[in-house]
Amino acid sequence: MTDASVIFVDDDPHIRQAIAQTLTLEDLSVACFDDARSGLENITQDYGGVVLCDYNMPGMDGLEMLDRIRAMDETIPVIILTGQGDISTAVTAMQQGAYDFIEKPFDHDELLELLRHALEKRHLALENRRLKAQLKHLARPGPRILGDSAGMQKVMATIDPVLDISANILLHGETGSGKDALARYIHENSLRSTHNFVAINCGAVPENLIESELFGHEAGAFTGADKRRIGKIEYAHKGTLFLDELESMPMALQVKLLRVLEEQRVERLGSNQVQSVDVRIIAATKADLKQLSDQGEFRADLYYRLNVVKLDIPPLRERKDDIPVLFHHFVLIAAA
Repeated sequence: MTDASVIFVDDDPHIRQAIAQTLTLEDLSVACFDDARSGLENITQDYGGVVLCDYNMPGMDGLEMLDRIRAMDETIPVIILTGQGDISTAVTAMQQGAYDFIEKPFDHDELLELLRHALEKRHLALENRRLKAQLKHLARPGPRILGDSAGMQKVMATIDPVLDISANILLHGETGSGKDALARYIHENSLRSTHNFVAINCGAVPENLIESELFGHEAGAFTGADKRRIGKIEYAHKGTLFLDELESMPMALQVKLLRVLEEQRVERLGSNQVQSVDVRIIAATKADLKQLSDQGEFRADLYYRLNVVKLDIPPLRERKDDIPVLFHHFVLIAAA
């Protein structure tokens, strides 16, 4: 992938060199390729630049490359270089959705103006897409994640593709960075939203009680267990289990949780029967679990089971652009 403002594809090395020099002198970053397939490998839906390609190339020609790019994202501007007087090719290119065409030999000033206009259009298209996505997030029911900083955009871009799959998620961030809110947001916007969201703070429950909290118990399982109790894991069946401060979970309990993840079954304390469960686990930690596992202070196998999707949540000091939005939000709540 490339961050270049212009992707230029032409099989003539002399033209590639001339274009590269011209664009570089005008502070336009350019990536040159000698065939269409190489150029396509560097284009994604998020590409923020313009594609300039020759029409007449061996293998895949410019029109076929145009079709491939439009199938990927029709808002990426594609400018076709055509031979002098080849009007029919230019007309066909425009009909197929090319941003514009320019004839060889071309005037460099004309090309630069065309590229700058196309870049402006592309930036507007991406900004429009980002704003629409933001409005979509804000229009959803349940918890909302506020913030439009680069860090939060990255977080949301990672979340969206995994909302409706059952992959476990590991949230990493400092205290107060919003791990609980993010976990609730993921649940409320997933296919599991009609089932329970069950949260437990592994650091707030005494070690002698947390196993019963998670797994439940039968009556008489231990002193004081007067009746059967459904544990958090079982109660979260078909929903989401949120394990906060995961780094505080006792090592012995980590083994039992690993077994639940592997077998999708849970056994209450004092019972010989197992219950099948379908649970997505979202775990949150402020510690570096990889480092703790390397030091033998956290089970590495459990870490890798939970670290299917990892989200690093930036602290507010790294997303200061979001402060006005958050301030406005809390003012509205206070006023109400």
